[in-house]
Amino acid sequence: MAISVETFFLDPNAQGTLQSKIQQMIAQGILSGRFSKGEKLPSSRRLARHLGVSRITVTLAYTELLANDYLEARDRSGYYVSENAPEPPQFAPQPPGQDMVDWSRAIGRRFTGGATPEKPQNWSSYRYPFIYGQVDASLFDHANWRLCALQALGQKDFQALTTDYYDQDDPKLIEFIARHTLPRRGILAQPDEILITMGAQNALWLTAQVLLTQRRMAVAEDPCYPALRDILTQTRCHLTAVSVDGDGLPPEALPDHADVIFTTPSHQCPTNATMPLTRRKALLKKARDMDALIVEDDYEFEISFLGAPSPALKSLDTDGRVIYVGSFSKSIFPGLRLGYLVGSKQFIREARALRASVLRHPPGHIQRTASYFLSLGHYDSLIRRMGQVFARRRAVMEEALAASGLSVAGRGVFGGSSIWMRAPEGVDMQLAAAKLRDRGVLIEPGAAFFHRDDPPRNFYRLAYSSISSDRIAAGVELIANTLKECE
Repeated sequence: MAISVETFFLDPNAQGTLQSKIQQMIAQGILSGRFSKGEKLPSSRRLARHLGVSRITVTLAYTELLANDYLEARDRSGYYVSENAPEPPQFAPQPPGQDMVDWSRAIGRRFTGGATPEKPQNWSSYRYPFIYGQVDASLFDHANWRLCALQALGQKDFQALTTDYYDQDDPKLIEFIARHTLPRRGILAQPDEILITMGAQNALWLTAQVLLTQRRMAVAEDPCYPALRDILTQTRCHLTAVSVDGDGLPPEALPDHADVIFTTPSHQCPTNATMPLTRRKALLKKARDMDALIVEDDYEFEISFLGAPSPALKSLDTDGRVIYVGSFSKSIFPGLRLGYLVGSKQFIREARALRASVLRHPPGHIQRTASYFLSLGHYDSLIRRMGQVFARRRAVMEEALAASGLSVAGRGVFGGSSIWMRAPEGVDMQLAAAKLRDRGVLIEPGAAFFHRDDPPRNFYRLAYSSISSDRIAAGVELIANTLKECE
């Protein structure tokens, strides 16, 4: 590999002639390990032009280094770092200086310390990964995604690939969402009422930043999506957690002066409860009476293999007070980081301006690739395939749970990809999860989902999206045996 000429700079404080300075510069690069054996140096002509010296000065420096075995010459090829060059010292480099900053005072706001659970990066290497939100490589349509990506890289889509949209989005993707995705949820929206985001979490962050201040009150479900709680805590708003029941968030339990209500009515996270139509209407009425806004996270609505999903809360809204959050990250693959916000023009305008100041817009190539994948029908085929496989896995899971005697705390009415579980009282699922991990089983302890100082520790979530049907029963049996040991 050739060493870039831009890495060479003469030290103005170095002593000696220009020739010796060049020798010292190259020798230090070799001794420090920056230049490796076998790497090619720039030609004498190019290095001389870069350093602003005569070519003969560089040639003489190269010749001296050649004699000292730092360099070797190859016929008609140039100079290379010699295989016999001195070895760099085998010790860690010293830091340039001591960090004298008192970061405990310098940091104005802290964003660490949230309760969002961490998932092992090597989850797929476990034999029984009951892990939520990861893609199953056996189900994903690699071939057509690759074709769509190549199509998006073509000359025809050069502008979509290279354009700085600033605060705009790919019109093809916006059109598909407006004409195909949202109508399936009973929602009609104009292009200026839709904003593409870097996944649902980014959509929730943008929403919280635009709507909340230190004087306003936000309501979150308890339990809820842990990352949402972290986002709301960071806004420094007044945060109230309202316990959900078997039908989701109860409107009558809402505080009287709430400003923004965050809810997952179609598929409560993590209990999987579905809010019935009467309660949805009651929630809208309660919000109208309080003049509050509602943020609806409609995650996983596509994974409805047990029956058609309930109408989105946004579709019942006649006041424009519901802000809708959707995502393709759960249904296509989580690394895609592509979601969308739907709301009034005034709200979307502010969210768009905030997004532009932080990340401008999601990459144009990703947006155009996704728009092809969606519009060519590959997305619908993927969803159908996932639904069929998840239905089989769900049936195997239900049978295994019944046989093992494990207690189900919540299951999706229309589908989904996980089941909310309850262990016996006194069982700490954080400790049980560590034992199970040693046995090749991954689960999600449930304490992180609760907004309490002392959350219940006997809940956990089992997902069947990333584990094959033939391994579910054995994995469930290991969980049952481990829980008995923990009692």
